Amino acid sequence: MRALRALTVTVLTSVALVLGGASAASATDPVDLGSGRVVDQVNALEPGQERSLEERLAALPAESGIDLWVVYVDSFTSPSDAEGWANEVAQRGGLGPNQYLLAVATEQRTFYLSGDSAGPVDGDTLTRIENQDLVPALRQDDWGGAAFAAAGALSDAVSGAGGGGSGGSGTGGGSGSPGGVPVLTIVLGLLAVGAVIAVVVVLVRRRRAGGRTPGANGAPAVPIAELARRSAAALVAADDAITTSQQELGFATAQFGEEPARAFAATLAQARKDLDEAFSLQQELDDDQPDTEERVRGIHERILELCAHADAELDARTDEFDQLRALEQNAPEALGRIQQTRETAAAGLDAATAALAKLTAAYASDELAAVDDNPEQARTRLAYADEQLAAAQAAIAAGDGSTAAISLRAAEGAVAQAAQLEKSVDTVAADLATAERDAAALIAELEQDVAAAAGAPDPNGALAPVAAQTRQQIDIARAQLTGTQRRPQAALSALLGANTAIDSALAGARDAAQREARARQTLEQQLQQARAQVSAAEDYIATRRGAVGATARTRLAEARASLDRAEATAQIEPERALSDAARAVQMSGLAMESARGDVGGFGTGSPGGDSSGMMGAMLGGMIINSLLSGGSSGRRSSGFGGSGFGGGFGGGSRGGGFGGGFGGGRSRSGGGSFGGGRSRSGGGRF
Repeated sequence: MRALRALTVTVLTSVALVLGGASAASATDPVDLGSGRVVDQVNALEPGQERSLEERLAALPAESGIDLWVVYVDSFTSPSDAEGWANEVAQRGGLGPNQYLLAVATEQRTFYLSGDSAGPVDGDTLTRIENQDLVPALRQDDWGGAAFAAAGALSDAVSGAGGGGSGGSGTGGGSGSPGGVPVLTIVLGLLAVGAVIAVVVVLVRRRRAGGRTPGANGAPAVPIAELARRSAAALVAADDAITTSQQELGFATAQFGEEPARAFAATLAQARKDLDEAFSLQQELDDDQPDTEERVRGIHERILELCAHADAELDARTDEFDQLRALEQNAPEALGRIQQTRETAAAGLDAATAALAKLTAAYASDELAAVDDNPEQARTRLAYADEQLAAAQAAIAAGDGSTAAISLRAAEGAVAQAAQLEKSVDTVAADLATAERDAAALIAELEQDVAAAAGAPDPNGALAPVAAQTRQQIDIARAQLTGTQRRPQAALSALLGANTAIDSALAGARDAAQREARARQTLEQQLQQARAQVSAAEDYIATRRGAVGATARTRLAEARASLDRAEATAQIEPERALSDAARAVQMSGLAMESARGDVGGFGTGSPGGDSSGMMGAMLGGMIINSLLSGGSSGRRSSGFGGSGFGGGFGGGSRGGGFGGGFGGGRSRSGGGSFGGGRSRSGGGRF
């Protein structure tokens, strides 16, 4: 957390410096930007709105590696065109390729979003942002809303979350990645963790002081959409921290036994409890329940508070945990231990590859979605581990235990992910075999139900159609359980649904004891499927968490909670447990669908082409930890321990983004050694 504290201080200091507001002068010649990020010469914003906007813009560099300034004047003069005026301000302010400026003339009703063509957002995307995100707000005289929209749209474009955003794929300076997405673009997206930390600290302190993000005259200072963005990012960051902590705790327990790690396990359990509550609140928002704006706002703020509390709980034990593991002091011994586990994982790679090939020859592709690229992913993790082990060995030889510890943690985490990816293939194979057996058994039970329905009274004619549908589903399932493209999980799900329907239809012909016995008979099959699907989703998300967003994690948390309820009530309320187990299956399926969508948009292409393992490390979430790693072994809001590169990108304030680091075009015609230019056809009247 030491580097995290430094980052937090940097961000909060930036906020404090800009809270004083902008000059009240009314000149419309190109202005100087000054120390703040908002220049409001026409009082377009209320004081509370301006403070809120300053906070949003101050967090933007850490969120996405870019800066945005916003200028409001009555009209543009010298020059009078919006493009020329905005670019002149950018030139005078020395803005670089990753630094943007939104200029708005409220009386003249013209505007321009200035950006360098060498930056991470290309000209076409800037024009789209103007037309789709800014013009609607400006036409309503929603000056603050337009600025918030610009910040969100630019951030989405850089991280690849926006529809049609360039994400830096145009003329930006990032190096290529295997899937065609620049590495710089992905790295900038990962920097969102830093923004989450800063925002959570600010909001929680405010809440404890007795207020909830108020604005002028009690109006909300932060739009609901922005609170939703922040709470989603906080959920991802906290979930990653807990996942990393769980892994680190496993390493410590294996090395020292359960007793020395007991206190840390208790801390982790409490942090997990906080996060589970936060995910439950997010699921409540996602369930299409009608909510008032105040209720929605309160839920988002509570999510932020819970995530901050979970982080603080883990952070409080960081130094003690570091002392327990003592990687800096015992680096040579740790190096040997990790090298051995690496060899074990490497030996398992061929077996996992062969096992997946066997599964592919027997089952349909959708049944293998959770593991279809696991061997290739494991290979990238091992490549990254090899790099980090070599770096650790060099650091040990140089007597640099601190640097060695950072590389050792990175290697240890990468090897653990490789082993998990390999093990998941065997787990899925076993689960598919179990599903085949359960489906065959359920077919036999449903045959009996269909026969019972034929002999049962059916005065209203409601039973016969259900029996016919059950017979049809039995035939479909039999086909799904034969051949070389078998689909046992799909067959079992459909059979369980048919079982519920016919049990309901036959309920009148059965007494309470018979219904309970039938529920118990079916429950274990439903629980087995729920366990398998929740486990598969957990493994998939944990090993690809660098790409997976809040939606998939929220659905997985709900699946896990539903499964826990089903397990707890299985013996006393089997019918209720059956319903919860079915929900666990449903939610885990939605979690997988969302997670695969996130991973598909990550742009890793063929992991086998990633010889350095860098893209695999990014996908596995290991680079997220390293971006906040300041060279010590502290947790930095990443869980017990740290990982990755020492020092990330050389430290220093993130307040200026990457603007100075890549030269940059600082004028309309370029001017910088690597810059492009700010001229394009855009902006205009609103």
